[in-house]
Amino acid sequence: MKKILLVEDDLSLIEGLRYFLEKQGYEVIVTRGVAEAEACIAADSFDMVLLDVMLPDGSGFELCREIRRTSEVPVIFLTASDEEANVVMGLDLGGDDYMTKPLKLNELISRMNAAWRRSGLGFEPPPEQEATLKSNGITVKLLEGRAIKDGIDLDLTAAEYRLLCLFMRNPKLVLTKEQMMERLWGSRDSYVDDNTLAVYISRLREKIEDDPKNPEFLTTIRGMGYRWNVVK
Repeated sequence: MKKILLVEDDLSLIEGLRYFLEKQGYEVIVTRGVAEAEACIAADSFDMVLLDVMLPDGSGFELCREIRRTSEVPVIFLTASDEEANVVMGLDLGGDDYMTKPLKLNELISRMNAAWRRSGLGFEPPPEQEATLKSNGITVKLLEGRAIKDGIDLDLTAAEYRLLCLFMRNPKLVLTKEQMMERLWGSRDSYVDDNTLAVYISRLREKIEDDPKNPEFLTTIRGMGYRWNVVK
């Protein structure tokens, strides 16, 4: 049975969400603030964290940052705010997904399952021949969650890492924005819009390209999407 940590201070949402998740077969542990959640995480292990952004004693963003220091457990933010800056911040801090309230419960389950698939938790590891991706002087070690260029680890956010893996797994193919959002975030109607995606592409280029202003590896195909070119 998968164990879910729900960090939320809205009592009405807590009761409804806990009842729904337990009916789906999950064990649900509820905390109502940052300090209580930190104590739970230190004392126990979880398969998923559902995390409100605004908490009585702090920010869910800061709690996510602390979680990522020691754990790769999937984190889904639950919040009333869908502003692009908050979405980008949550994903950059290592969040796996971002849902706005009021929640659509069946969609939440789908997003949880998608996060587990992406993380590999509860699934077989990739075969040996697929455990490493290589092109353009970049090596991605999938089992370690590391990307390396010219012998140096790239400092990628969770979203940037996923984008890089997606492109390197599909060299020379033009990926549309819709395909990218579907594969990485599980929905064409995702909170990640064209502008947010463009921000991630730009940031990724800054970290992987020899000349980010004139990208060779990750190029824009106007009116269509993006393509990963293998040039070395």
